[in-house]
Amino acid sequence: MGVSGCGKSSLGQATACALAQPLIEGDDFHSAANKAKMTAGTPLTDADRQTWLAELGQQLREHPQGAVLTCSALKLKYREQLRAASPGLRFAFLNITPDEALLRVAARAGEHLFPASLVDSQFAALETPANEAGVLTLDATQPLVQLTTHITDWFRPRADAK
Repeated sequence: MGVSGCGKSSLGQATACALAQPLIEGDDFHSAANKAKMTAGTPLTDADRQTWLAELGQQLREHPQGAVLTCSALKLKYREQLRAASPGLRFAFLNITPDEALLRVAARAGEHLFPASLVDSQFAALETPANEAGVLTLDATQPLVQLTTHITDWFRPRADAK
């Protein structure tokens, strides 16, 4: 989870492969209206996100054996809605600076529906999950391999845990 440009999709794909779990790409479940708003540079509202979050919750329920979900989950109430759909859900928070996120989003212009003009709105909406239970905070600028290792180590049960 995290703002646009933090690397959710790349890390989600790598983590899903490493854990042999299905990947639920959150962006794939946005409505056509939400996609049009974002493409036009209009930030989504809480109301815009309600149906999307409900669908993501349903996707999690359809994978009781586990899945990797990529989702911005910017606000506590969004994370709580997802946790209600999937008790025990944990979040890997990809922490990134606004400047770095802007550079990354601008670099993928034309390849992604999210324009760089919306990066500031993501940071304005972000309620950091750093002190919430079940959250691993990661530096999004670390190499993908290192991030994947951190997450897979965190998710895999330890052999010495009883």
